[in-house]
Amino acid sequence: MTTRAGFVALLGEPNAGKSTLLNRMVGAKVSIVTHKVQTTRARIRGVALDGDAQLVFVDTPGLFEPRRRLDRAMVAAAWSGAADADIVVLLVEAHRGVTEGVERVLATLAERALPGRVVLAINKIDRVEAPVLLGLTKDLNERYGFAETFLISAERGHGVDDLKRWLAQNLPEGPWLYPEDQIADLPLRMIAAEMTREKLTLRLHQELPYQITVETEGWEERKDGSARVDQVIYVVRDGHKGIVLGRKGETIKAISQAARAELEAFTGRKIHLFLQIKVRPGWLDEAERYSEIGLDFRDGG
Repeated sequence: MTTRAGFVALLGEPNAGKSTLLNRMVGAKVSIVTHKVQTTRARIRGVALDGDAQLVFVDTPGLFEPRRRLDRAMVAAAWSGAADADIVVLLVEAHRGVTEGVERVLATLAERALPGRVVLAINKIDRVEAPVLLGLTKDLNERYGFAETFLISAERGHGVDDLKRWLAQNLPEGPWLYPEDQIADLPLRMIAAEMTREKLTLRLHQELPYQITVETEGWEERKDGSARVDQVIYVVRDGHKGIVLGRKGETIKAISQAARAELEAFTGRKIHLFLQIKVRPGWLDEAERYSEIGLDFRDGG
């Protein structure tokens, strides 16, 4: 039997649907999905199977105009993920079309010369009429020589199987890279931290957009099969602590309950989740915080 295996990088602007597509391809929630931009910080990998092929997806941070050190490190991580991949999938939102951001991505793709390795996936096709979709497809293919074009809805699943099948058939021949039952190569404690950070992002909306991070400090296996998970939520100002706590601790309690429920569903066992909030004014400029979330501090310099 001939097996295939390789890395597939998902590139695109923030909110283009990369995390949603990854989760649908893998069939499990391994990358957080929110309506806030720039929520994916680490290059989270999900592993999917299609016939005799194993696809290892690299879900990169959204590509945007970087302003801060964290932004620059995220964009560097995205392009690093693309350079290391066997195939790159560029996601473009159908209803937004060729934005300035998409033009920047296309220009960088041309500079980096990845012939035959870049696939176009126009996402959220249910938001536009057919003539608009056809025009956008033609425009994008005139701007860059894509190996193939797919029209998809990552949220609804339209066209995703066709994309997955094509990727599987075009990966290099070789042995599988991961055990069959492994869906993510991130340590479980990082996935747990991402789940809690997602709940914080959803709950707090505009109040603390990106000045917050979560780290899993402890993961203790218990004899009864459950696990105790200790996490720290880092904020940059003392005033942010009260926002995360909420009135009479209601906000932190709701976040903890939601994160625990999702982690229990993900791991299939009982989780005892304990959250602490710590003020760390300069965490955005600390090298160790970057390595915790899978980024290179030097890339933000």
